[in-house]
Amino acid sequence: MPPTGFDRYFEKKLKRPAFAEAYAKARAEVDSADRLIRALDARREEAGLSKADLARKAETPPEVVRRLFTAPSANPTLSTVTKLAAALGCRLQLVPAPARRKAVRSRAPAPRVRRK
Repeated sequence: MPPTGFDRYFEKKLKRPAFAEAYAKARAEVDSADRLIRALDARREEAGLSKADLARKAETPPEVVRRLFTAPSANPTLSTVTKLAAALGCRLQLVPAPARRKAVRSRAPAPRVRRK
C-alpha cells in the first residue's frame, strides 16, 4: 500500500527530535498498557472465565471488564488492574525495563503474569 499524506506528514514530524522523543514516550506508555491488558485477557482465557465471570469475581462492573478487553484503546486505573489480577490469582510486579532503544516499536510481546 503506498504511503498516505498522513504517513508522509508523520515521517516528517518524526525527524524533529522533540516530537520523536514525545512520540516514543507516549508509544511506550500505550504499549505497556496494551501488553498488560493482553496478559490479563490471556490469563482470563486460561482460567476458562468469561468477561462476566471475571467481573463478578473481581467485584467490578461487567461493562468495565468488557470495555477493557474489547476497546481499541483502553486506559485502566491501577485499582482496576490490581483487582482483575487478584481475581485471576496473579499479582503485579515491577521489573526493571531494558535499556531504551532509539527505534520505536509498535507491537511488543505480552508480559509474563506471575501467579501467586
